[in-house]
Amino acid sequence: MTTATSSSTFSEALRRLYFTRFAFAVIWSVLLFLTSTMAGPVLTILLVVYPLFDAGAVLWQLRAERDSRRSKVAEWVNVVVSVIVAIALGVASTASIAAALVVWGAWAIGSGIPQLIAAIRNRRSGGQVPQILSGGISVLAGGNFLAQGLQGGGDVAGVAGYATVGAVFFLISAIRLSVVLRKKAAA
Repeated sequence: MTTATSSSTFSEALRRLYFTRFAFAVIWSVLLFLTSTMAGPVLTILLVVYPLFDAGAVLWQLRAERDSRRSKVAEWVNVVVSVIVAIALGVASTASIAAALVVWGAWAIGSGIPQLIAAIRNRRSGGQVPQILSGGISVLAGGNFLAQGLQGGGDVAGVAGYATVGAVFFLISAIRLSVVLRKKAAA
């Protein structure tokens, strides 16, 4: 397989992944918004599922990328952190919504940084500017969630909004990759 074919195959895989992540995040956000002020098992399950889905998506991306020459440390850090956060959210959300906000905020910061690094590294595949912006916004929003939780916040509706913004970035990236792939196919 040539480098160009490998790059197109990876770009196509990223495009499919981004559309999937968009759909998941929109559905998840609606469900979270509907339960955002109710502590209990449904909220705990929703909070745990999101980082587990994130870890699975990053693993899928790692499997799809065949370039063994570049370091994938940022992606592996994202996977490990997401799994740890899922466990922490499971525990924190049974204590209080404020505790869950603290964990979510720390995760948004901790996952935003590797997302930013990975998007910068993958920029040759196309469609990464929204992912770069998303990583930066994740760091900023994470700081906000952390502050809300430390101040005793009792509503995670902002997390649903945050996930919706992330979904929009995934959709924009998927559309951008579709355009890039069509141009490559026409050339």
